Amino acid sequence: MHDTISRRRKGHMIDFASSPQSTLGVEWEIALIDRESGELTQRAGEVLSILRERRPELLEPASDRAHVTGEFLENTIEVVTGICHTVAEACRQLQELTDIIREITDDLGIEFYPAGTHPFSHWADQPVVAKERYQRVVERAQYWGRHMVIYGVHVHVGVDSRDKVLPLIDALTNYGPHLLALSCSSPYWDGIDTGYASHRTQLYQQLPTNGLPFHFDTWEQYSEYLDSLVATDVINDPSEDRWDVRPVPRYGTIEMRYCDGLASLPDVAAIVAFTQCLVEYFSRQVEAGESIEVLAPWHAQENKWRVARYGLDAKIVVSNAPEQRTLREDFELLLPKLEPVARDLDCEVELAQVRRILAEGTGADRQRAVFEKTGSLREVALDVAVQSRARALR
Repeated sequence: MHDTISRRRKGHMIDFASSPQSTLGVEWEIALIDRESGELTQRAGEVLSILRERRPELLEPASDRAHVTGEFLENTIEVVTGICHTVAEACRQLQELTDIIREITDDLGIEFYPAGTHPFSHWADQPVVAKERYQRVVERAQYWGRHMVIYGVHVHVGVDSRDKVLPLIDALTNYGPHLLALSCSSPYWDGIDTGYASHRTQLYQQLPTNGLPFHFDTWEQYSEYLDSLVATDVINDPSEDRWDVRPVPRYGTIEMRYCDGLASLPDVAAIVAFTQCLVEYFSRQVEAGESIEVLAPWHAQENKWRVARYGLDAKIVVSNAPEQRTLREDFELLLPKLEPVARDLDCEVELAQVRRILAEGTGADRQRAVFEKTGSLREVALDVAVQSRARALR
């Protein structure tokens, strides 16, 4: 600890390993459920063990290829791409991995459940994986740590210059409501309708290092912030600062972590394309010397709450003037700006999925519609499993 404090006082700077601009990495968390009951099943270890026998190379993390890993809970696996240049490439890698895993899970009577929370399985019945870093979360956070029975999608986007990172974090904070709204898929918790489109958001922000990022004017300030967290025993290393959008210095990326779990690869494609286009759009603005407005933290916090509560039907604050508009209206202003960027990045097909979600509704909307029709939360869970079998777009 004393060494950390000393480094910080000497102006210690965290290195940022820049990456080719707008390259991608995607992490898709997938819960496992029993095919008959729809209950969460604690069989991730069994699935991974069989995978290790059949395809051991897929359990070895490597930047040049996709891989599979366990996660915080015994009911969860995570599929992770290698470094990709296009959204289509990332989705193909996810498709290939999930196809291989399904050869195992189909034989075991297990289905995929990639949504933000499970509608009825009791949180206290879900064991945490016996890894030190996971057990440390539970030991420190106690009751709220045990409530982290939640699932999401994380998107890394490469940034070619450290000087762009903090302005891009500010930009993605402004558009966090849009990312969250498209992914809302956690209305139910422990057998009840919470009234929220994303109850996962409300759970996740209970941990002190999670949630919206702070604004920093310089990389030195950000480095001092992380050093101070380590020095005061808040975290053990910078990777434990789990903001909704954060720099990942060792990879040279910005990581977007707002989103609930996404039920299908077409939905994943929409979010990945939207994220990649936002980062590229604002990267070009920074390169052109344009400034990005830093939305006041009280507005950013309110926007996040409104979207967690109302999903795509939320009204958000869009400037410090202050000015408000509906989220759907803001999408109609934003998407035409991103569509030329999508052409440049070869993700027009995937970005168009955003308009499909706007038209059809979110995962939360669909879950509520299934429950209204069937009166069964089991049917809600099994419908998510059906959606998870949708194929990649190309």
